[in-house]
Amino acid sequence: MPAAFIGHGNPMNALDANRYTAAWKAFGSAVPRPRAILVVSAHWYINATAVTAMPRPRTIHDFYGFPDELFDVQYPAPGLPELATEISDVVHPTWVGADVDSWGIDHGTWSVLVHAFPDATIPVVQLSINADKPLDYHLELGAKLTPLRERGVLVVASGNVVHNLRSMNWRLADDGYDWAQRFNEDAKAAMLTDPTEFASLDAHRDFTRAVPTPDHFIPALYLAGLAGASAHPGIEVLVDGYAYGSLSMTAYTLGLSCPTTPGPPGSSLPPGKFPPDSSNI
Repeated sequence: MPAAFIGHGNPMNALDANRYTAAWKAFGSAVPRPRAILVVSAHWYINATAVTAMPRPRTIHDFYGFPDELFDVQYPAPGLPELATEISDVVHPTWVGADVDSWGIDHGTWSVLVHAFPDATIPVVQLSINADKPLDYHLELGAKLTPLRERGVLVVASGNVVHNLRSMNWRLADDGYDWAQRFNEDAKAAMLTDPTEFASLDAHRDFTRAVPTPDHFIPALYLAGLAGASAHPGIEVLVDGYAYGSLSMTAYTLGLSCPTTPGPPGSSLPPGKFPPDSSNI
């Protein structure tokens, strides 16, 4: 089964049609139907490593200040509780807890899946990001997930390699600051040539501006880990670009060549009343 990292950007992408969402749709159409989708989302960032293990995960609207239409979105995919045991087995001795009631499917997941797999019939499980662990831990954990690919599980990581909400400029809807472009281009070079070195990007001169908090960067480490563990990585850029100056929208596929038809240019427009930079939690 292939794998992917998706730069998901503004939650409004869930409702919009643009070149990024067109690429996500093309990706979903090109993937063989998975047994389940395992998502590492930037928005489940907690002090533990856990997986959702409920039969019917709820749709979580983990933001505020956005239009009612976004809160109306539901993604009623089933869960797959037994996958929690499989994950625990393949990553042993790393401890992974089973979350049966506290989380569900957050917008880092459903804002992408509503385009890639709109029928919401494939089971979806989320793996949390352990905020207490260093970058190397996540790279190594990603590599340990490799056996799941052989069992029909599609691993999707969802975040943004460059994600600085405080520096966003709504007028730069489809552009990036110089520092954002420098970091994203160097991150791309690492992902495409030696993904095992992706964690060393924390030494980059633009890291602190591009990654003021690690939650959105870390998901890319899971794809890098999977690629590093593969004899034939085959990483390709699914779609590339920037939003609002300080977000990179770059997405990658592993083990899948997926030509895309460009959608409408630009990123999703902001709501009429701009939400605060902390609203996308």
